[in-house]
Amino acid sequence: MLSKQEKIILKVLGDLKGESNPDEIAKISELPEVAVMRTLLYLSSKELVIVDEKGVSNLALTNEGKTSLANGLIEKIFIKGIKDKLPLNELGLSEEEKNIAIGIARRNGWIAIEKINNSLSFSLTDKGKAALNEKTPEETALEDISKKRIVNDNLVNLLAKRKLVEKKLDTVRKIFLTELGKKEVLKGIEITDEISELTPDMLKNQNWRNITLKKFDVYSDVKIFYPSRKHFVNQAIEYIRKIWLEMGFKEMSGPMIDTSFWVFDALFQPQDHPARDMQDTFFIDSPRFGQIDPKLSNKICAMHEHGGDINSKGWGYKWDKRISEEYVLRTHTTSLSVRTLSTLKPEDLPVKFFSVGKVFRNEKLDWKHLFEFYQTDGIVVDEDANFKHLLGYLKRFLNKMGHSKIRFRPAYFPYTEPSIEVDIYNKNKGEWVELLGAGIFRPEVVVPLLGKDIPVLAWGPGFGRIMMEYYGLTDIRQKYMNDLDMMKKLPIWIKG
Repeated sequence: MLSKQEKIILKVLGDLKGESNPDEIAKISELPEVAVMRTLLYLSSKELVIVDEKGVSNLALTNEGKTSLANGLIEKIFIKGIKDKLPLNELGLSEEEKNIAIGIARRNGWIAIEKINNSLSFSLTDKGKAALNEKTPEETALEDISKKRIVNDNLVNLLAKRKLVEKKLDTVRKIFLTELGKKEVLKGIEITDEISELTPDMLKNQNWRNITLKKFDVYSDVKIFYPSRKHFVNQAIEYIRKIWLEMGFKEMSGPMIDTSFWVFDALFQPQDHPARDMQDTFFIDSPRFGQIDPKLSNKICAMHEHGGDINSKGWGYKWDKRISEEYVLRTHTTSLSVRTLSTLKPEDLPVKFFSVGKVFRNEKLDWKHLFEFYQTDGIVVDEDANFKHLLGYLKRFLNKMGHSKIRFRPAYFPYTEPSIEVDIYNKNKGEWVELLGAGIFRPEVVVPLLGKDIPVLAWGPGFGRIMMEYYGLTDIRQKYMNDLDMMKKLPIWIKG
């Protein structure tokens, strides 16, 4: 079936003996040129017309060229100013134009230059005086180009170099009826009105039965429009925040530059632990040290050295307060979890918190490692919480992030017991990828901060790897490559 516009254009082509161009068709049919071109593409896909396109190079004056044609070339303005004994600053030329004009006039032998009292004096030569009454080849070429005349290639290149003209590639289209199109025209074309939109009145009065409805080809190629949207990483961050909020969590926040006390010591991580050295941690040079609460640091010191007042031996070493005061870029957002624990009161419980933020580690870059990435921590502080609840929260979160193939493995962390690591299966790589560590905070972490031993479920996944499968990324570094074409084509983050 042919649409009304297709019939109109075929009829016009038939009247023009099967050959025309878009401008002529638009003029005769009284259709917009955009509609003509779109309809011609439809007819071409149906093999009723041939659209023959050729690129034709044309010359056009630039804005500078048009000004030069109207007011004269800058070298002519310059020598006319010398003749009229005008100061250089009254010629209406910029400094750059003056220098160019002097160079051209000198090269053409139009001026003589003399140095008087450390300043330049210009005078016209006989050749320069004659040039005032003659047209230069450049001036003639500008006039010819404005009137679409043929111009010598050397002059064109010279004017293009001076940015007075530019070469434009225009597309010339010719339209021909195919044999199939000619047969369609010979059948006779009856043009009837079409309706492209149904109204409530048409449905109510049943008028739609007596009219021709415009047919739409849903398989036709159309231009793809990409909507404005946030960067896909920010989309994922907002989605993760939404998951935790829907699960009843409150958001916690805090500094990215923090003391080692909150990043390591409060988490019962010994000061000689390998993760605290330069292999994994970025230390701040200035300011080098920060302040920590003396009462809290005394409790943490006792816990590290001998286990404080609970049934623990601690780590059995001499704790150094100065080391705990060193500023570092946080290596995990778990620093926010212990900061939050230190502010809670008995009447606040039970409570659930989450965070989403950047962390920094001195990692070697590869397809699954970055030295700067996002992590989302969570804690559940509840006297009735247990290990099964922990697995339930993690499974629920990862399912909502689109992962069903998950495995839990026993693990060791200085600050949780029992501890687990969680892996997800990466289909693109065909392997299990470690995603996060989790567990129940040890009494050595909870008691100094909260004042008593209460179960605290804790986890902290970096979600860069979680996102990779959904977006079809094979390298975690693709998240920050700023490839606009890739970012436009990636799907909007929608999981369930």
